[in-house]
Amino acid sequence: MREKILSVIEKNSRIDIGELAILLGEDEAAIANEIADMEKEGIICGYHTLINWDKTANEKVNALIEVRVTPQRGMGFDNIAERIYQFSEVNAVYLMSGSFDFTVFIEGRTMRDVAQFVSDKLAPMDSVLSTATHFVLKKYKDHGTILSAKKKDERQLITP
Repeated sequence: MREKILSVIEKNSRIDIGELAILLGEDEAAIANEIADMEKEGIICGYHTLINWDKTANEKVNALIEVRVTPQRGMGFDNIAERIYQFSEVNAVYLMSGSFDFTVFIEGRTMRDVAQFVSDKLAPMDSVLSTATHFVLKKYKDHGTILSAKKKDERQLITP
């Protein structure tokens, strides 16, 4: 039952418990208890709202930063990741396979804010060997939701 609950609420965290119970063919109280248990166990870590900031007056700059580091003896990558994710600008940190070690997603008001974060906070860290910053120019799909659907051409076709 847990996997079924998680698949539904991952796509729609605002679904009503009663509606979820009907959808899954389960008792409402059992669903509510299972969700509460998963929250206590840290399986469900939070509920988020996906916002298309391009449709607001609020200017934001999103960037993906590739970070190469030297892992610390006996600590691996965990301590470095913890130091990075403590910064308020950081939205996500992932340990990666391949040519770099971490992908860091950050948000700033301007490109200058992002550049200052990298040059003043991230790059000077002891274990950081190099960084490469990539700015998000446009989001087409985020967390499974299409943000920039192609508009239909509503003009009439005129034939000779």
